[in-house]
Amino acid sequence: MSWQQLLCQTSRQHEAAVSQLLEENGAASVTYQDAKDTPVLEPLPGETPLWDELIITGLFAADVNLTPLIHKLQQHFPEQISLHIETLEDQQWERCWMDNYHPMKFGDNLWIYPSHITPPQDGSTQILLDPGLAFGTGTHPTTALCLEWLDQHPPKGLTVIDYGCGSGILAIAAIKLGAQHVIATDIDEQALTATQDNMRNNHIDNHYIETCLPESMPEQQVDLVLANILSAPLAELAPKLAQLSKPGASIVLSGILKEQQQTIVDAYTPFFSELTTTSEQEWLRVTGIRHHNQG
Repeated sequence: MSWQQLLCQTSRQHEAAVSQLLEENGAASVTYQDAKDTPVLEPLPGETPLWDELIITGLFAADVNLTPLIHKLQQHFPEQISLHIETLEDQQWERCWMDNYHPMKFGDNLWIYPSHITPPQDGSTQILLDPGLAFGTGTHPTTALCLEWLDQHPPKGLTVIDYGCGSGILAIAAIKLGAQHVIATDIDEQALTATQDNMRNNHIDNHYIETCLPESMPEQQVDLVLANILSAPLAELAPKLAQLSKPGASIVLSGILKEQQQTIVDAYTPFFSELTTTSEQEWLRVTGIRHHNQG
């Protein structure tokens, strides 16, 4: 079966209206892509920001006549939208990600494998994960920095929070590396669904990873807090993440650009000691230890 996709380049202010038109006119799916290669990891609580300029793509069956929809879009947004149609064969777009998504190694012994590849039985720690809805598959430096830390510091027997869990990749890695229990939380319910799907694909029972929205999190302190989100919410959440950390607990923060380092260090210094930074490309990981004399 062939498909066609309508690519609509527009601005953030028109995102909702363009998406609604695509859905109302039979789009099988609607996806978003940055038009200028600007990273977006995790919004502030209560916010769902998109890029200023984005490409909204509607996927349609090959026999759908897109001419009426194109006319509607042009009438509604005569100067604010650029339209382009592409034809896709099933094999073409399925093969596209399979050819470009390969096993990835983090640290000494942690691997991410896509589902079309059978992992070797070599004793390595393996996670099965396919590209998803921009929730993190290990390809971004911020995720890689966190996975490398977990490989170097296996959380054996520890309780963990994955704050801003996305695909659940860090929560799953923690369990695979010996964690006792992980609370995976995210403000986006689609992220919680993605985490649950990836848990099942990795044969991880709900007993080991508990998914919830931040407001429904259990009131308990843990041995390790992971947070791969943007620097603004990280700074704002410093007291909250400190409150969730036991005395002596480790914290691993990422999603931080190099120029944002001091802001994060200043925010976490009242609560954590031994703050250390590690860089990959323009991104940083900041780690620390919760003060025993909690402030």
